[in-house]
Amino acid sequence: MLARTPADNAIFAGNRALGRLALSVGSDQGRSRRRRVHEEGSLRVRFPNGASAETLDAVIVNTAGGMTGGDRFHIDVLVDRGARLTVTTAAAEKVYRSLGPDTEVGIKIDVGAGGELAWLPQETILFDQARLRRSIEVDLDRNAGLLLAEPIVFGRSAMDETVLNGRVFDRWRVRVGGALVFAESLRLGGAVAARLAQRAVTGGGVAVASILKIPGDESDAVAVRAIEKDFIGDVGVSAWNGLAVVRLVAADGAALRRDLIGVLTALSSVQLPRLWLN
Repeated sequence: MLARTPADNAIFAGNRALGRLALSVGSDQGRSRRRRVHEEGSLRVRFPNGASAETLDAVIVNTAGGMTGGDRFHIDVLVDRGARLTVTTAAAEKVYRSLGPDTEVGIKIDVGAGGELAWLPQETILFDQARLRRSIEVDLDRNAGLLLAEPIVFGRSAMDETVLNGRVFDRWRVRVGGALVFAESLRLGGAVAARLAQRAVTGGGVAVASILKIPGDESDAVAVRAIEKDFIGDVGVSAWNGLAVVRLVAADGAALRRDLIGVLTALSSVQLPRLWLN
């Protein structure tokens, strides 16, 4: 393969997708309403239930039709005092093969006193040789609530796809009242399929998810364990210091989604987005 020239690099950079979305939601007489919406590039947001509900539903749309190396996306969400917001995506997000640079996704979330956010995007599907770098930063008031779920699928099993190589770096930082309460970084690179096959990683599973609930306690763990006989894949739950965390591993995306719906229903009274149930 011939090396790219500076002119080639300029053309490549000019064809990269860029997107920025800023959304703020406030409470007005017991109903949650959008206050500010700013859209740039390929990111859009739609509100299927308008301003007629106690909880506002927001659906993020990526008009680029997927992500690939060199694409950059930034999402900022502010849930003001007493407001309630549920965020999902219009479809599973696909991250395609990269020729070198990472796909970069930055998510910033702020939830004020008495506010509640359910962050429930559909799956992120990685293709072979995808390179994803994602950062999720959350700042919660001491009296705010958060339900955050992020599923990742390594290749579409129904299409006989395998992610042999690639790279994922996923960084989460969550603060309550300014204090760091949850921090983790997932780094998976190189021979991805071989790593996933290891028993200490996923034991061959290609679909994984993490769910974080704040506030959370042992009653949340008990609720998840009560339905463990219904799980298709492996599900583990822990609760400590005012939060609950659930980890899921499944053989494919369909099994993961079924388990996710069960866990999210057990953890919260929040109605799942209709797009999750189609």
